[in-house]
Amino acid sequence: MSLFATSPAQHAMADLFAGLVALLTVASLVGYALHRRTPGARSATVDNLNARIRAWWFMVAVLGVAFAFGRGVTVAVFALASFFALREFISLTPTRTGDHLALAVAFFVLLPLQYLLIWANWYGLFVILIPVYGFLLLPLLAASGGDTHLFLERVAKIQWAVMVTVYCVSYAPALLLLRIRGYEGRDALLLFFLVFVVQASDVLQYVFGKLLGKTKIAPTLSPSKTVEGFVGGTLAATALGASLWWITPFAPWQAAVIAAVLVIMGFFGGLVLSAVKRSLGAKDWGAMIEGHGGMLDRLDSIVFSAPIFFHIVRFFWT
Repeated sequence: MSLFATSPAQHAMADLFAGLVALLTVASLVGYALHRRTPGARSATVDNLNARIRAWWFMVAVLGVAFAFGRGVTVAVFALASFFALREFISLTPTRTGDHLALAVAFFVLLPLQYLLIWANWYGLFVILIPVYGFLLLPLLAASGGDTHLFLERVAKIQWAVMVTVYCVSYAPALLLLRIRGYEGRDALLLFFLVFVVQASDVLQYVFGKLLGKTKIAPTLSPSKTVEGFVGGTLAATALGASLWWITPFAPWQAAVIAAVLVIMGFFGGLVLSAVKRSLGAKDWGAMIEGHGGMLDRLDSIVFSAPIFFHIVRFFWT
């Protein structure tokens, strides 16, 4: 799918991105004004909000380029995102010389092969490559190094890293494989729906949490997450998802239910990956996005929501 063509779906995508750019422009101006007017301790909150706005600019720019140049570029963009996310995960995870072969295969065989299968529309192998063959191959390669020190822990971390950063994330561009009767040529809009809903939920939960938040959900895992922020952000993001029903094959009520599922799964993904990075002694996965952590910090809500969304659509609409 390319924005340079003239189909209704491509016009819809162009209009959506134009709306996002306008919204982000207003948000940036408001953030700048708040930064100039908010001194002292409260400025940390404003700085965090501005960092999230910058992260949105980054994501919109990258996805805009991907959608503009079609499915192949979109798959390549997510493959690069998985590469950087996997590198961040492994950088925080202690490894030994005996793990090098398994890591090389994870980065340079399993990762590109997973995305090549998506590009080639090979669903039958795409869904089992990593959880079956990858999970059998990686410990075998690690064992060939002859290092038994903390072997189970080391292998489990590599397997989990590949599962999270490659397999789960790859379900986002895999939405482009779905063939829905009466929805031909508009599959990229499903990817937009997924990314927009889960990322908007992340921002809205933060905003509601700062405005109304009092009860922390998991203070040791993610101190900024509150019950009030979660409820407010979930309701607002669900409403946004419902308002986008016209770009999906869903009825308005179906779009609302699916958006709520995506928001909840995205929240769980963020919570689980927060627990992982805290266990590794890190606040952020990296520093790729200025002021807002690494690639995996931006993908954490996609990790749990993308596979669920893919299979909901595949089971009920294809």
